[in-house]
Amino acid sequence: MKRLIFLLVALAALAVPVAASAHPLGNFTVNRFSRLEVSGPRLYVLYVLDLAEIPTFQAGKIDARAYARRIARGAELTVNGRPARLVPEATALAHPPGAGGLRTTRLELVLRGPRLDGPSEIHYVDTNYADRIGWKEILVGRDTRSTSDELRAYPKDLLQSPLDVSSVDANLGPRTGADALPALSHGRSLQAPDRIADSGFARLVGRDHLGAWVVLASLAAALFWGAAHALGPGHGKTIVTAYLVGQRGTPRHAALLGLIVTVTHTIGVFALGLVTLLLSRFVVPDHLYPWLNLVSGVLVVGIGGSVFATRWRHSRAHRHGHAHHHHHHDHEDGISARSLLAVGVSGGLLPCPSALVVLLAAISLHRIAFGLVLIVAFSAGLALTITGIGLVAVLANRAFGRLSFEGRLVGLLPAVSALVIVIAGLAMTVHALPKVR
Repeated sequence: MKRLIFLLVALAALAVPVAASAHPLGNFTVNRFSRLEVSGPRLYVLYVLDLAEIPTFQAGKIDARAYARRIARGAELTVNGRPARLVPEATALAHPPGAGGLRTTRLELVLRGPRLDGPSEIHYVDTNYADRIGWKEILVGRDTRSTSDELRAYPKDLLQSPLDVSSVDANLGPRTGADALPALSHGRSLQAPDRIADSGFARLVGRDHLGAWVVLASLAAALFWGAAHALGPGHGKTIVTAYLVGQRGTPRHAALLGLIVTVTHTIGVFALGLVTLLLSRFVVPDHLYPWLNLVSGVLVVGIGGSVFATRWRHSRAHRHGHAHHHHHHDHEDGISARSLLAVGVSGGLLPCPSALVVLLAAISLHRIAFGLVLIVAFSAGLALTITGIGLVAVLANRAFGRLSFEGRLVGLLPAVSALVIVIAGLAMTVHALPKVR
């Protein structure tokens, strides 16, 4: 009985990471900051744009003045109920190093607003990049402290729930003193050194010399990083475990699942890379992730429903006195190629952003073949972890089946595993729905 409880608790524990969200300040993010301040009689907006690696790669060469004009059009200002124009006055541009040898972007600009004749009601809305994920922060006043140090250092306790402030209302009036532009950053401050934390996997593609031993060591490292990445939230660990337990899978089934996960994840990275390179004007890559999450969730719910239906038929057969047909039904309702493919696809459907960074970095460095091989090794490492978890589930299920005791709870274990799959799929689906556009 204790072993049964332990196995059920393990399945439930594996289910927890499924609902976890992706890192909000990762390689896809477009982060914005605005500060409204008055100098003398005039209102100014200090605006900061922080583009992560993939948006920077898509943007290509950035013309600071052209970006300033576009941002000014998207920064809407109303003074005492009347629209007011914001005019770019000064810019500062830097490209801090990012993951995999790619660059990021930090653009600062000063937008000149109207003169204030007296106390005024101010309404400001930042509509720039409204459909992109990232940090959004607006402050009023020169001395007001920024939570992110004006997009230089994001607080770790807010990474899973970044600020999302895109408008502000304030009462401002003219100040004593001369009209002077807000100061822009320069040097190390403009480079924002705390913004980037390069991953071990992404660093592999940027190595200076690619001798035979370096390539072999890089492939081994990519395999390791893929295996380590699979231990994080998601990636179908819950689904694979519960599926193999509920369907009485074999080591061969676990190995096939690993192969399918490898192929699916590799194809997914290449496909997303193609979208990033060729179709980014029509499809924003980070908008695809909620849809992929939704597809995975629906697949998982279907798989769980199928497993539960199989276990329910077996349970009815037992209740009607047909227990002697049990083995026949197991063979008849065993793991099908279609369901096995669906489980593997659900585990590898979401491409890792780090793998996409490696692909784009390989293209930038003219090391496409090396990048592709690294991604395959990374996907294989991810699949090995999932396969290993599946093998543990298969062997534990077999050992559990050899126990001498029989009981109602033991007989319910396959059905419980099916319910775990359904619950995990519903969690994935519900999590994806609000983000699907």
